[in-house]
Amino acid sequence: MRSELVSPSSGGGLAGRLEAARERAFVGREQERAAFHDALSGGSAVAVLWVHGPGGIGKSTLTRLWVQEALRAGRAVVEVDGRFVGRSPQEFEQTAAAVLEDGSAVLVVDSFGKCQWIEGWLRERFLPRLADGALVVLSGRTRPEVEWSMDPGWSEILRVIELSPMTPGQTGALLAARGVRAADVPAVAGFAGGNPLALSLAAAVLQHPVRETQDWTPTGEVLATLMTRLIGDVPSAIHQRALEIAAQAYSTTEELLFAALPGEDARALFDWLRGLPFMESSPQGLFPHDAARATLAADLRWRSPQAYDAIRMRLLEAYLRQAREAPASQMLEAMGRAFYLYRDVRLVGAMYSWARQGRVYEDDMAPEHLPRVLELCRAAEGEESAELVSYWYAKQPQAFHVFREARSSEVLAFSAHLVLPVPADSEDLATDPVVAAAWGYSNDISPAGPGEHISITRFAVYPPAYEQPSPVLELNHWRALVEAYRATGRAHDFDVYQDMEAWAARFGSAMADSGRSARVGDATYGLFVSDWRLESFEEWFHAVVGGDVPVSVGELDTAVPIPPRCSDQRGDAELEREEFDEYVRLALQTWRHPEGFASNPLLRRSFLTSAGDDTVVVLRAMVQDAADAMRTDLAGVKAHAALAATYFSGAPTQEAAARRLGLPFGTYRRHLRAAVARVSDVLWEAEVAST
Repeated sequence: MRSELVSPSSGGGLAGRLEAARERAFVGREQERAAFHDALSGGSAVAVLWVHGPGGIGKSTLTRLWVQEALRAGRAVVEVDGRFVGRSPQEFEQTAAAVLEDGSAVLVVDSFGKCQWIEGWLRERFLPRLADGALVVLSGRTRPEVEWSMDPGWSEILRVIELSPMTPGQTGALLAARGVRAADVPAVAGFAGGNPLALSLAAAVLQHPVRETQDWTPTGEVLATLMTRLIGDVPSAIHQRALEIAAQAYSTTEELLFAALPGEDARALFDWLRGLPFMESSPQGLFPHDAARATLAADLRWRSPQAYDAIRMRLLEAYLRQAREAPASQMLEAMGRAFYLYRDVRLVGAMYSWARQGRVYEDDMAPEHLPRVLELCRAAEGEESAELVSYWYAKQPQAFHVFREARSSEVLAFSAHLVLPVPADSEDLATDPVVAAAWGYSNDISPAGPGEHISITRFAVYPPAYEQPSPVLELNHWRALVEAYRATGRAHDFDVYQDMEAWAARFGSAMADSGRSARVGDATYGLFVSDWRLESFEEWFHAVVGGDVPVSVGELDTAVPIPPRCSDQRGDAELEREEFDEYVRLALQTWRHPEGFASNPLLRRSFLTSAGDDTVVVLRAMVQDAADAMRTDLAGVKAHAALAATYFSGAPTQEAAARRLGLPFGTYRRHLRAAVARVSDVLWEAEVAST
């Protein structure tokens, strides 16, 4: 066993200078230092201090500081490294005997987890024999066994201290003391999650920067060190995979492991995760401390980007399935977890915070809530809006929800997600100008048909943060999205805001500005819109988080099929087909310009000249017929809408066409490419048949 008896010292020489520098650089832990000082000076009855926390949280640094304080107080200190404790309790007792004989002695056992097999013996046999005034410090990753708390004798003698991550203020102070430039602090702090080891490693790297403007990211060397120190040894590859799942998931349950790792023993893996010192428990499942989470995720993304994406896609499948199939009480949580997977995407990260302790929660609105809801509405939007709340609550009480503060259950906010069937109710249109504007847009652009409906998030009122990102806004957005996902026959979906400019910046490509607005009282409300007939929820989701829809996600309806090119019957016609496709695109681009359309080289092709009539008229008719034929399947309906908005309706730009359709630009472009390909195939088949 490795141990060291440290005698009081004046603190001179190099060792003294090193300890002085360490103490000057030490940040935070004021309460922990005060607890040790009280125990050391006899200000409390505590004889045993148990310090625990995940790797890198600063246990060894803190206990080293305590050793110096004990030495300055004239106490003899015995330090024991738990990694080198033998298998004999008697050997431990011989090494630590000073605290049994000398009331001024202090025993410090670091890395206690490595010798925790002696915990029961310490509690029952060794510690009860401590000399009066002696002090024992046990430092490790895990908390004490439950037997300590079951014994009332230890309630005053044992003090358990769990080290928490550093606060934002302490994080900033530590990085500033290490010379980290202010521009790098947010990125480092976001990665390290208040873990002192991660912060110190990053600071050491940044003391020798190799760039001026590039955002900080952890190097492979930093990640390797953190994986060893924070995570420790992992029994097998499947245990490593379970860790990597926990790093991406908002919280991990046995059910989630079963879904993400089919065929593996999810129960055993969950039990193993639960026993890790850097894992926390919540009502929703397990989650790792921030620094461990960030390290695991960054390490996998660095080592194997494909594996990282594969895990994320498998988790997304599970969450979207839950959002689609789970009981109403669980569907919002599932939708929030799906977005959490993409928290590194700017649009998603700026919108949501995923407050873990649930500062607010959603509840059904009951009649007794109406006076409070009207009070909130008057405070934020005025009397005219409050009258509309009363109108809609009488007609659609099921559309209303309230948001309560978690501790007090006080109603803080409310929302209303109205569902409006076809045809529109004339009383609704006459009563509510905002709903009338939504119906006007829907009828003008692409009317909802029989069996369809439109939806509108008519109210989302939280006076302390009106129309601002907040926990209320998160839940409200997730309800709107999950209802759209689960709905059948939904055409247009509308969101209502006064500050359209701010929300256009926040939404990015997620929703389109309809260009419609309405006035209620002194306020003007604008409308954002999505058309769920033009793209599936999965397509919309992937466009929002910044990528095309993967084609390997199992059940997800993810790809817009592009019809196969018909076979070429004429030898080296590949180049000719490319040229033909270009002429088709030119015809579409000049659709609204007769002079340009009339000069298209297609007009000299045999499939048109053999018709014997006006080739311009024939070509227009064939293109129109090919476009109309797309409406026989879901993908074709979406393709036709993109084609019509871009070429037939005369949108000034493709961006404008995407906005008109309420589509993210990437999704719109996929539909447009599919539409052009279909038209070209029809015309090419006619050309081949005519030769």
